[in-house]
Amino acid sequence: MGEPARRSCGFLAAAILVMASSSIVPVVAAENSSTGTYAELPGVKLWFTDTGGTGTPIVLLHANTGTSAVWASQVESFSKAGYRVIAFDRRGWGKSTAEPSTGAQPGSIAGDLDALADHLKLGTFHLLGTAGGGFAALDYAAWHPERLRSLVIGASTGQISDKEIDDFIIRIEIPNIRKIPAAYREVGPSYRGANPEGTKRWADIDEHSRQPGAATQPLRTPNTFAKIETIPTPTLVIAADADLLAPPALMRVWAAHMKNHEWALVTDAGHAIAWEQPDIFNETVLAFIKRH
Repeated sequence: MGEPARRSCGFLAAAILVMASSSIVPVVAAENSSTGTYAELPGVKLWFTDTGGTGTPIVLLHANTGTSAVWASQVESFSKAGYRVIAFDRRGWGKSTAEPSTGAQPGSIAGDLDALADHLKLGTFHLLGTAGGGFAALDYAAWHPERLRSLVIGASTGQISDKEIDDFIIRIEIPNIRKIPAAYREVGPSYRGANPEGTKRWADIDEHSRQPGAATQPLRTPNTFAKIETIPTPTLVIAADADLLAPPALMRVWAAHMKNHEWALVTDAGHAIAWEQPDIFNETVLAFIKRH
């Protein structure tokens, strides 16, 4: 086993145990932490929540299913650990509305994130994206690595356009999987069987997430192996062992092109990794970002 693999394995073992002794001083939540507010940015009226305080910021990018509402557990856990936690609804999702009179459409998630970071005067921050949010997180990290303290990508194909990834996806794609309800393709069977109320809540958030006719925001530039190889940011890649869309073997292919990454695997979780296994997911993320 090479040195990077030994570091990754050691990190994963430590991640599950280390969090109880966190020494970061908790912050006091800002007034808008529970209700959210709007930022008037170029091309978008962006809805976001911000726990406020003086802790290091961590920004959360939601998947193509859902809105910032899916981050409730992470907001609570990360803010209690002392971080300033910021989450926003993507343009055309949730409460964020496109504003053609103020800027170009449809823009990009990375562009909206950068405008929000400027609006909030964040300086440097941690960035976490799952699934489709991971596409945008990689896009942003390649564009503005100087703004990031660390990067976390969970349960994501990375929207890598290289043929090796495309061919892998073709081989694993279940016929017509995109036509079935999102909860069946994205929420793991263990969670659906054991937690019907949680599954219902996840599906309800997704059902009311994307606005009718909302345009899909493209990446600023296509994500490729060559592009992500330029990212210097310390990165944690977290896979879920029951993920039908981005299984661990697929994620390992693109993760191998990240020059400074660590690997973690969450067991008994599907594509909705942070929702299904929030305790393990949160502990693993916190153990990583506290070192950066």
